[in-house]
Amino acid sequence: MAHTPDDLVATDIEEYLRRHQHKSMLRFLTCGSVDDGKSTLIGRLLYDSKLVFSDHMAELERDSKTIGTQGGDLDFALLVDGLAAEREQGITIDVAYRFFSTERRKFIVADTPGHEQYTRNMVTGASTADLAVILIDARKGVLTQTLRHSYLVSLLGIPEVVVAVNKLDLVGYSQQRFDEIEAEYRAFADSVGLADVVCIPISALAGDNIVAPSPNTAWYTGPTLIGHLETVQVADRRARGAFRLPVQWVNRPNPDFRGFSGQIVGGTTHPGDRVRVLPSGRESTVARIVTADGDLDTAVADQSVTLVLADDIDVSRGDVITGADDAARLADQFEAQLVWMSDEPMLPGRAYLLKLATATAVAQVAQPKYAINVNSLEHRAARTLRLNEIGVVNLHLDRQIPFDPYTDNRDMGAFILIDRITQDTVAAGMLQFALRRADNIHWQSVEVGKASRALGKGQRPAVVWFTGLSGAGKSTIANAVEKRLHEQGFHTYLLDGDNVRHGLNADLGFTDADRVENIRRVVEVARLLADAGLIVLASFIAPFRAERQRARERIGSDEFFEVHVDAPLEVAEARDHKGLYAKARRGELANFTGIDSPYEAPVSPELHLNADGAHDPDRLADQVIACLQQAGRLSPDIER
Repeated sequence: MAHTPDDLVATDIEEYLRRHQHKSMLRFLTCGSVDDGKSTLIGRLLYDSKLVFSDHMAELERDSKTIGTQGGDLDFALLVDGLAAEREQGITIDVAYRFFSTERRKFIVADTPGHEQYTRNMVTGASTADLAVILIDARKGVLTQTLRHSYLVSLLGIPEVVVAVNKLDLVGYSQQRFDEIEAEYRAFADSVGLADVVCIPISALAGDNIVAPSPNTAWYTGPTLIGHLETVQVADRRARGAFRLPVQWVNRPNPDFRGFSGQIVGGTTHPGDRVRVLPSGRESTVARIVTADGDLDTAVADQSVTLVLADDIDVSRGDVITGADDAARLADQFEAQLVWMSDEPMLPGRAYLLKLATATAVAQVAQPKYAINVNSLEHRAARTLRLNEIGVVNLHLDRQIPFDPYTDNRDMGAFILIDRITQDTVAAGMLQFALRRADNIHWQSVEVGKASRALGKGQRPAVVWFTGLSGAGKSTIANAVEKRLHEQGFHTYLLDGDNVRHGLNADLGFTDADRVENIRRVVEVARLLADAGLIVLASFIAPFRAERQRARERIGSDEFFEVHVDAPLEVAEARDHKGLYAKARRGELANFTGIDSPYEAPVSPELHLNADGAHDPDRLADQVIACLQQAGRLSPDIER
């Protein structure tokens, strides 16, 4: 290795390893617009650090001649662009992590993609970075993607920024061009709060100002790139912050040991320190700090440890152990900044899984307060967020979670949203603050509950959810079921899709977002009616599985009965007395389920009704009533 004195390696390898082990670590990422030279820069750093093995060098020389972009000369980008699609196209589409070191410091660098559609990958690479190297092609100057990445760097709280004005050799090492780019970038950086910016003129391919000052830029008197990376002081905010340990695992190797394992994401702790466990709020004292190498007297941020507490209190994965005097906050409603990372747009009102540290909760995202134009930084009105868009939203969780604002602790304030059906990560976000209304609104207890109301009616409450295509027969069957139950003395209420759009949901259209909100409101109404002890019959297309699953969770699996009224599209279309399918076929009715909007059929409904062309609504209604009887919903035997 270039940074290793040969005599030390030869005479005292243990001393060399000891020095290497105790070097400081800097995590940084490279970003910028496509083809600005990010992968070439990292390849050059690896090459100049003598971290390319001889067989890799031989492969690099061979590949540079066949698929390289430098006319047969060494193409350093090939050291990083590992995916076949990247090597064929000469672009980066994934986040590539590389390690290298110099005599003074160790580095982990994330090479992030430049294309706009891969901005989400850049967010992934930035999540743990202490410094960002933003490359700008000297020929192209500051581009939209440069501004987008710079805004994300600011948003994600990366404190140090290096602007590497690359390919300066292609503009004749012009100082005037460098000064123009630096002035334009600094003006934007000031507007987004990036204060610590260092601009360096480089050529990653030729090696100018990478390791040593270049004679080609005698007019530049600042540091080289490696010189700056080796000496920049990154404030360790996590070590100075309040103590935080999200519990990853409850460690029980035997009946005599019970510890709580995780990585410390803030502050320090010692045996004897008083701690509080959230969300329960119970307190105890640290008895031991256990690691694979033995017990510690002190544990600090970034260490993975197992804490043994003096008291036997209930602690689970997802809980957070904090200092007793500076505990994290608890809340279930937040304002957050959101970076949308999915090809499918955000649907306000849909329930997503939220993962923050080791905790998981169900979150509903409200319509954005605004989206942010990264070019002008203007706030614009938005009903949704699309791929790579950034906005400010309110989040409503199904339970309280421990958190810190992202600006105070990145690990305790950063989260991702996951689609509950596909399990895809759809967004990354930063919690700004808890909504004050969460502290002002409390559940009011009442003396008469659901059981008492149901007992007075001699029945058990239920929500029977009829779902299927328009024209499948949902409303006809639901009406027949209600008529039978009413004749038998049961107390019911029928919620019909068309009827609620005359009043409660008169303000909603038929976009995906409006369909989600339509069902969200209906679910809450159905839940209230069931709480009143009624048997609720809900007849709605409800095309998305995610919303029907959310309905099941809000109402309760024991009271929710999904009934799939299954009619083939051609049958439903043939019995369409409203003429809706015909309008949709003519293009006069947009977003019509089954034509230009999807229907996601239930996977395992409580009841599947075959509503083909020869169906008998009364016979199908009998099946629904039989299902309710079998489930004990029509029994008068109810305990108070």
